[in-house]
Amino acid sequence: MNRSLALLLLLILAVATLLFAPLFGMRFIPFSASGQELDILLNLRIPRVLVAFTAGSMLALGGMTFQSLFRNPLATPFTLGVSSGAALGASLFIRFGFAFSFLGISGISLAALGGALLAVALVYGLTRFGGGFGTTTLLLAGIAISFFFSSLILLLQYLGDPSQTFQTLHWMMGSLATSTLSDLSHLLPFLLLGGILLLLLHRELNLLALGEELAQSRGVNVNRIQKILFFAASLMTAGVVALCGPIGFVGMMSPHICRLLLGSDHRFLTPASFLFGGLFLVICDTLARTLVAPSEIPVGIITALLGGPFFVWLLIGKRKF
Repeated sequence: MNRSLALLLLLILAVATLLFAPLFGMRFIPFSASGQELDILLNLRIPRVLVAFTAGSMLALGGMTFQSLFRNPLATPFTLGVSSGAALGASLFIRFGFAFSFLGISGISLAALGGALLAVALVYGLTRFGGGFGTTTLLLAGIAISFFFSSLILLLQYLGDPSQTFQTLHWMMGSLATSTLSDLSHLLPFLLLGGILLLLLHRELNLLALGEELAQSRGVNVNRIQKILFFAASLMTAGVVALCGPIGFVGMMSPHICRLLLGSDHRFLTPASFLFGGLFLVICDTLARTLVAPSEIPVGIITALLGGPFFVWLLIGKRKF
């Protein structure tokens, strides 16, 4: 399929998803709704769908970046410990019973963002201390930080009471149930910064995906570009996890599927990942709030149920990157 046509079809599908997803929930609400139903549509469902699309797009772009950096289709936005850092921040907030907000951002989101940024800083520091900014050192540092933070989270859960443990576990499932337009305004700066950088660096991403030596021979300042991409993808991921919790597999599945459909040229892969990641998470969240209505499943469970078999398919199929 022509790549421009494929992008156009993805755009049409994304717009259709944004238009129709708000209509579905515990009860179907038509476009002609009025009164209380219109309030639900405007104040609850539409903001939630917009936040889901934005978060999914950011996770997909982060996953695309790390897959190119590590030249591995199994890389995810959480590979370098951002998710574990955010979960540690949220766990500390719950464990010590803090209660505050700042500029309309809940305390638990601020704590999660702080933990995620701490993870990014530690991974960067360890990589520099390790003698450079190579992808191997970066990956090892990320794994080390992730395991260390995960052990601290388990310790906090063991020391906490059952209600705190349940609250932490529920947060770590990832959910969009309380999403508002305010959350959308907090996500957009991360998306704009990271998305613009990725679009501007599409040539460098193409070359890095082929290998660092080849990229360097073509005039790319590999060390500097890797740092920019690392921070851009990590900050986008940190913004999403802080507000929505760790929603897994979106960042692995979306760019990989787009790569199978459109190829590896980041001029097309970047906008395709943005569109597919957004519509994918919107669809998953729509399923999360309709499958067992009037109850609701955390969207992270839905993405994990879909991502697990996809992960196995990648391993068994040994698809070429």
